[in-house]
This record gives sequence, structure tokens and C-alpha cells, in this order.
Amino acid sequence: IVGLLVILTISYRQTIYAYPNGGGAYIVAHDNLGDGPALTAGAALLTDYILTVAVSISSGVAQITSAFPSLYGFRVEIALGLILLITIINLRGVKESGSVFAIPTYFFVAMMLLMLGIGFWQESMGHLQTIPQPQALETTLLPLSILLVMRAFASGCTALTGVEAISNGIMAFKVPRSRNAARTMVFMSMLLAVMFIGITMLANQVHVIAGENVNETVISQIARSLYGLSPMYYITLTATTIILIMAANTSYAGFPFLSALIAGDNFLPKQLTYRGRRLVFSWGIVALALSAAALVIIFTADTTRLIPLYAIGVFMSFTLSQTGMVVRWNRVGKMQAGEERAVHGSTMRHDPHWRSKQIVNGVGAVATFIVMIIFAVAKFSEGAWIVIIIIPALVFLFFRINKHYKYVAAILHKGSLFPNIRQHPVKTLVMVDDVHAG
Repeated sequence: IVGLLVILTISYRQTIYAYPNGGGAYIVAHDNLGDGPALTAGAALLTDYILTVAVSISSGVAQITSAFPSLYGFRVEIALGLILLITIINLRGVKESGSVFAIPTYFFVAMMLLMLGIGFWQESMGHLQTIPQPQALETTLLPLSILLVMRAFASGCTALTGVEAISNGIMAFKVPRSRNAARTMVFMSMLLAVMFIGITMLANQVHVIAGENVNETVISQIARSLYGLSPMYYITLTATTIILIMAANTSYAGFPFLSALIAGDNFLPKQLTYRGRRLVFSWGIVALALSAAALVIIFTADTTRLIPLYAIGVFMSFTLSQTGMVVRWNRVGKMQAGEERAVHGSTMRHDPHWRSKQIVNGVGAVATFIVMIIFAVAKFSEGAWIVIIIIPALVFLFFRINKHYKYVAAILHKGSLFPNIRQHPVKTLVMVDDVHAG
């Protein structure tokens, strides 16, 4: 999984430099592969943004119920309250929400690194406590089959689903944006790799118990084995809870922006392009919140049940984005030195190193495609089939909406929508203006 993270990081660094105004999967696929693949990437990403909120919030609630088991029966209500809170923060504007999310992020990283440091120190000193194993566990162990390994790999790959967020949000960085975004992606990937490997190693040393019938999270079990039920245990779980809630913010930034892009191309309702008083895409934020809340209610805020729906969409978008970059480098290779060509969101220029860059993105496309297939196979019976149906359905809906806009535009162009235009010219002009406004 960390090896895949390295491949994604290198691949998306190239996308960041190629699309300095934002190079999400929809834009890259739209430029290089056409409407069909672009809308498929858009549908996959929109689905994943919704699931990111549902999974992150549900996982945050799981941390709360691990520390306070008496609240387990109220996990759905708590999750809905948290979605409402983060929605209100984002409706107030990007600047305010960014200042709210910065400090908890640094706090979480510090607590995780501290926990890993203490854990490995206790292990080296022989003081690391292990969690007692239930007697019934031995009778429920599954053989180490290929399918079991695939399921574990697929579940672990959900940790990589935020990689594209930086390439989508380049405009939020200071000038020079591409360089700062690329450095941030490398730093983020290094932190993720350290924490991912460290927590995995500690989890094995502590002998954590995980599964559908286990109501305590892995982080809670590790922290309890290191700190006991001391203040440090509760501080660690607090930091984890907050960062999981904040993780949903990537969706609150990405979903409204992407839906506005698709709506701007007449594949979603135009209302999604409107900005509210705080200059945010209010309709997109509300649509995201309502969709995530519905998932939380349907799946009772159970992370184990939501995970099978997660990540298949984003790995599909990874594959389309990297494939689009392969096509782009092929076009760049055919350009003459000094030649420039403006495309959606960037400018193509001849690059003497286009072949090596194409190979990098090609490796990324193949790797993410393989992971997508693994995820679809390993998680199909657990709920992945729902996403496999939803994504084509969304693409069909996009084309129907686009057909409707074309139909209305054709009628307005012919003037046949108002047969009495000569008798009532002023009234008709007002009605035409109302149609464009609405």
C-alpha cells in the first residue's frame, strides 16, 4: 500500500505541474479523453466525496464510542450532529473553515508520532502490553486465502483516497502554487507512510482485535495498551476523533467545486454553479451534507458496512486521470520546440522529457486500475456492487441533463417557445430573461 502511495505521489506531482490551475480527474479526462471518461471520473469522484464524509464521520463517532461505550446506541444521532456542524462551518466560507481545521491537524500528527515513539520505546524495553485474546477467537480464524489478502489490501487502500485533493485545490496555495502544492503532497505522503506503517506494526505487536463484532477501534486498543485509561488515552482519541471529522472537509471543498465544474458544462443543474453570500457553492455543500446524512442513517454509522462502498470510485478516477496524462504526454511529444497550445485549465508546451513522464503516469494508471479491479472483486458481495451500479447511473443522468439543456437552448434559439411573440413582445422578453435566470 505504501508502494502504491509512492507511485500515486510521483504521478500526481506531474499532474500538479501540468495543470497549475487545478488538475482533478474530471479536468484531465475532459481535456484528453472526452466527455464519456470525464463524466465517469466525475461520477466516481462525486460518489467518493459523499462516502468520504459518511466514512470519516462514522469513524470519528467510533472513536467516541470506544472511549465512552455507553454512547454506542446514539452513534447515528452523534454522526448527524457532526455533519450538521461541519456543514455550517463550511457554509460560512473557506477562509473561516481553513483556520478551524489547521490546529487540529497538527495536533493529530503530533499525538500519532508521540504514540508511535512511546510504543516502539516500550517494545524495545520489553514493557509493551498486549491485549488479551478471547478464547473463541481461535475457532473463528479464516485461512490466509488470496481473497482474504485482497480484502485486507482493498480496505487498507482507503487510506490513499485523499491524494487527489491537493491536485484539485492548487489554487488554495500561495504563489508559486504548483511548487508549493507538489511539496505539500510529498510531505503529506511521507507523514502518511510513517503513520500507516507505524500503526500497522504496533497493532500487530499489541495483538489488536478487529472485525464486525468489535466495537473498539484499533487506535483505541493501541492507546489503551500504551497509556491505560489515563488522560493521554483520552487526549489521543480526542485528536483522532477531531481529525476524522476534519477529514470530511476535503469533500466539502472538492464536491461543490467539482459539481460546479460539471454543471458549468451543462451536465448537472445550473444551480450548483451559484455562489452564496459567503462566496461558496452553497447548493453543492447542502447536497453533499444531505447525501452523506442519508448514508449514515441507512448504514447506521457503521464504518465496517460503509468501507465496501468506499474507494472503488476514487481509484477509478485515479485510473482515468493517469490515463489522460498518458494521452497528454503523447500529444506533447508531437509538438515542436517553442510551440504552445491552450487547453482547459492549462497550456501544453513541448517537453523533451515527455517520454519518461509518460511512463511514470502509465505505471500509475496500470497500478490504480489493478487496485480498482481488486477492490471490485474483493468487496463486491459486501456492497461494492452498489457503487458499480450508481456510477453508470450517474453518467446516464449527466447525459440526460445535458440533453435537456440542449433541447431548451434549441427552442430558445428558434423562438418557438413563445408563439405569440409578435403580439406581446415586452412580456415575451421578460419571460425569456426569466428562463435564462432560472
